[in-house]
Amino acid sequence: MKVKILGSGTLNPSMERGSPSYLVTVDGLNILVDIGPAVVKRLFEYGISANDIDVIVVTHFHVDHTVDLSTFFFVSNYGVTERTKPLLVVGGQGVHKFYRSLLRVYPWIKPKSYELSLKSMSGGGILQIGGFTMKTARVNHNRESIALRIEADKSITFSGDTGYSKNLVRLSSGTDLLVVDCSFPEKKVKGHLNLATLERVAREAQPKKVMLSHLYPEWDEFRGVLYSPYLLAEDGLEVEL
Repeated sequence: MKVKILGSGTLNPSMERGSPSYLVTVDGLNILVDIGPAVVKRLFEYGISANDIDVIVVTHFHVDHTVDLSTFFFVSNYGVTERTKPLLVVGGQGVHKFYRSLLRVYPWIKPKSYELSLKSMSGGGILQIGGFTMKTARVNHNRESIALRIEADKSITFSGDTGYSKNLVRLSSGTDLLVVDCSFPEKKVKGHLNLATLERVAREAQPKKVMLSHLYPEWDEFRGVLYSPYLLAEDGLEVEL
């Protein structure tokens, strides 16, 4: 199992950090977790096409996590090579309605030559795919917000955007890698973690490694020290578990 950081920032323009997005490769399949601005182009820069993606998980519907979904669908129809293999899109409550809304605005994204499946996993759901499982839990951000755990011989958990959440603690308990929204070093913003609230999550869940992501520009001025098991996400970073 490995994860590549496609974007570790926010919608705030940055030369170093794109909007949050992650590529997980497990059991021969490619799972895209969130798909914000320019993610399709970012995949291409790393030699990966839309046709290489098997599953897309949308943790919630904010623009920095979903805006390139329409681009992905369009490229699947009208790219250099038309997509033929099935695509699964997983989201929280309302994912079917969200897709229908996109379809009304962009009718060209309706699949031409491949099968698209939508699955709502609004929290507490478990999905078995090949040799791994995906589990979700509702977290404290939007009504539809979910965290995701992918588990095979190793496990990786994505918090999505969230404040402190008991559900996140339970889902990420003992995980090999927790990729977590730590938007600010110190500032308190509802629906997001900072270092103080993240410390509480890490203390209770005991993940083996914690990768801080969804980083706002305030992190550019951070002069503190992050101690093990904390890592600061960077675009292009690849971690093998």
